Amino acid sequence: MKRPNYRRVLITSLIFACVYGGLLALLLRLEAGAPQSKLNNVQDAMWYMVETLTTVGYGDALPVTYWGRMIGFIFLLSSLGVYGFVIGQIANFMSTLKEQKELGLNGSTFKNHVVIIGWNDFGQSVISHLIGAGRQVAVITKDRGHIEIIREYYAQDQVFTLFSDYNNFDQLEKANIREASIVFINLNDDTEKLVYIINIKKHYDNLNYVVTLDNGNLKNTFIHAGVTYTISKNEISSKLLASYIYEPDVASFSEELIAYAHEEDEYDMKQFLVKPDNAYANTPYDKAFFELKRDCNVVLIGLVKQANGQRRLLKNPEGSIKIEPGDYLLMMMDGKGWDRLRKIFRVEEGI
Repeated sequence: MKRPNYRRVLITSLIFACVYGGLLALLLRLEAGAPQSKLNNVQDAMWYMVETLTTVGYGDALPVTYWGRMIGFIFLLSSLGVYGFVIGQIANFMSTLKEQKELGLNGSTFKNHVVIIGWNDFGQSVISHLIGAGRQVAVITKDRGHIEIIREYYAQDQVFTLFSDYNNFDQLEKANIREASIVFINLNDDTEKLVYIINIKKHYDNLNYVVTLDNGNLKNTFIHAGVTYTISKNEISSKLLASYIYEPDVASFSEELIAYAHEEDEYDMKQFLVKPDNAYANTPYDKAFFELKRDCNVVLIGLVKQANGQRRLLKNPEGSIKIEPGDYLLMMMDGKGWDRLRKIFRVEEGI
């Protein structure tokens, strides 16, 4: 990235000051005491120089000697260069500010967002689903060309882009990574991802991390390295493919459920935090199940409880289990059910 060369600007300014200061002193020496001269002191000489360089030219003070007028010609002709220098520096400064903003060097104020390290077609597909679910995303890439592509697709209030080397962990602070809900390591191969996880955990140990794996046998290795969630691409695709072969309707419905619903009649699964003031806090599971179905046409299918930093998923639990504040409810719904449910829970979906 181009950075403003303040040293060059300073040196150029000093040269200008020395040259014009010398010409000003010479002009004053030539004009002071000359008959009918109005340039008899430093103030008059500076006034003449400024109005000439700025091409104002009031004509209230003019040199009367031959060499004084030659210096005046120098002031007049060099005014174009001065203007060009000033305008050029202003344009360069504005261009630098714009570039810094585009590359994310001014930082982000996103909170509880998703940070994606690395950009490719798969990451673009993930972002589309996250944006559809109303989540903000910060993308960190070391390829400057990716920045322009991302900006074409997404608004700046949805996706923040940062141009940075992945191992410049101080620079990652500009993506407000400490306030992220989860970090998706989207690098090229499993080995590169594992090495990066080990390194980034030294700087941001308390964050949640998710990776996709080409080799599903490395799941435990990544979990021991500190990854929160590991997804094997081949494992998921093979399960879905097998399901399409012998139970295509189940597979089709499953694929719809794990995607974000874009239409009112489409179904998906959502999870919501139960806050202390939630209507279903301290309510038996079966009661919540029937009321949600009756009032919102929403099917409650699971419950997540947290203890000592561990999450425990209860799939279709017993009806006597109590829903407590801090739990998450997993539900299946369409767009209309989501509108009704939002009025009850008054929270955004997800963690």
